[in-house]
Amino acid sequence: MKRAVTLLCLLGSYAGISGTSPRAAQMFGDWSAPINPGPPLNTPYNDNYAVLSKDQLTIYFTSNRPKGLGLDDLWFATRDSVDSPWRDPQNMAAINTGFIDSLPVLSSNERVLYFYSTRPGPCGATATGPGDIWMTRRRNKHSDWEEPTNLGCVLNTSADEIAPAFFKDPESGRAWLFYGSNRVVPGVSVGDYDVYASPLGEHGLAGPGILVPEFSSPGRDTRIFIRKDGLEAFITSNRVGSQGIDIWVSTRDTLSDRWSVPTNLGFPFNSTADDGSPWLSKDGRTLYFFSTRTDGGAQGGRDIWYTTRVKLDG
Repeated sequence: MKRAVTLLCLLGSYAGISGTSPRAAQMFGDWSAPINPGPPLNTPYNDNYAVLSKDQLTIYFTSNRPKGLGLDDLWFATRDSVDSPWRDPQNMAAINTGFIDSLPVLSSNERVLYFYSTRPGPCGATATGPGDIWMTRRRNKHSDWEEPTNLGCVLNTSADEIAPAFFKDPESGRAWLFYGSNRVVPGVSVGDYDVYASPLGEHGLAGPGILVPEFSSPGRDTRIFIRKDGLEAFITSNRVGSQGIDIWVSTRDTLSDRWSVPTNLGFPFNSTADDGSPWLSKDGRTLYFFSTRTDGGAQGGRDIWYTTRVKLDG
């Protein structure tokens, strides 16, 4: 019972239950038909797991295209404006290894990049998996990324910890890292991969993982992304009601409310192919994701796609 109470208290912290001031829900229109940005971001190889900088002028993603260092590598590309074409992607060679290096995500100040890797580490990762979550820092957006470090064996376990997602609570200012894990915790685990959240402290210290039951199911639940105001969350899942892998959405009216039961975003956002790994712009109007759909300018394998919507409340 004591452990359950502790979990409830921690879950209350991540969910904003301790907050008292209401936050009005923003209203948006429907998502547009997904758009494939084409080359040079997409190739006949797998190009996926895209996240962008706040100004949307730098994109980080995972690819197994030629001239990489390993099975999957981290790449980035830049552009001059949101209406300008993307430059040729560059391999993040200082971070990548001969193993899988994938699923990047930026902290809110963009000085920390979290990612997934199967490089050997202190928590049980091996060349063939399972993998851990790692991080790399930089002094500012013009600096080079430093040597990556493992987030440690409080967050990481001998199981697979994958698909990190950063969220900073807009009321408390507390930072959290959400991620998927196939760890088996009797009386806690729900399914194949579940969604967990770990509090982040100074100097990259990460607390223990707390199951997020609202985002977890008996299926595979991995990468999520929470809107900046904390009122909308997107979940990658193959739970019942999916056609392969789909993106699901959960909302709440204020930070004090519980998350709604996730609903499938449906057609044309999701398709009969796999669609997953969402990233949402800070204004909530543009969402990037991967898809294996073969129409609409698809280049082959997994491609990066995006969709837009209009904000209705000004």
